[in-house]
Amino acid sequence: MIEVPRLETERLVMRGFRDDDQEGWAAIRADDEVMRSLGREGGIPYDDAWRELAMLAGHWVLKGFGHWALEERASGALIGNAGLFFPPDWPALEVGWTVARPRWGEGFAGEAARAAAGWAQAELGAAHLISLIAPSNARSLRVAEKLGMTHEGEAHVRGFRLLKYGSDLPFAGGDSAAPPG
Repeated sequence: MIEVPRLETERLVMRGFRDDDQEGWAAIRADDEVMRSLGREGGIPYDDAWRELAMLAGHWVLKGFGHWALEERASGALIGNAGLFFPPDWPALEVGWTVARPRWGEGFAGEAARAAAGWAQAELGAAHLISLIAPSNARSLRVAEKLGMTHEGEAHVRGFRLLKYGSDLPFAGGDSAAPPG
């Protein structure tokens, strides 16, 4: 079993997923608006959410990096996920994020993306990251731009047409290094 590194930011604990995250994860993935922001038609059923959670956990085993569960430090609540993704059909190493809709607009996505990017640079030697974003997802486009990412074209993956944003590391607009945790 791989040990997912724990990162801490000002407001987040970024940790590996646990089996007891399933209820909170399924609630996030059942939200139609959250899933539409990812380019999907709407929320997904509980069993599909479990398969996604297992895939994200397995990415760490296969690649040595992946997405972290985002736990709010103040409450201990699971509020989303963020991290690194690079399956065989992806155009490049991606930093991505999803935050529960009640927490949208609070800056958690950018905070987590900066920490993930700092880890990618320090631990993987990553020099460039992309983010694939649904064209209608204005919030994520703003997060990418605040991180200093610029539009690099389009990507067509798994039946989705997505905008490709990218940036060299460290990200502009703030320190990308994650505080030790």
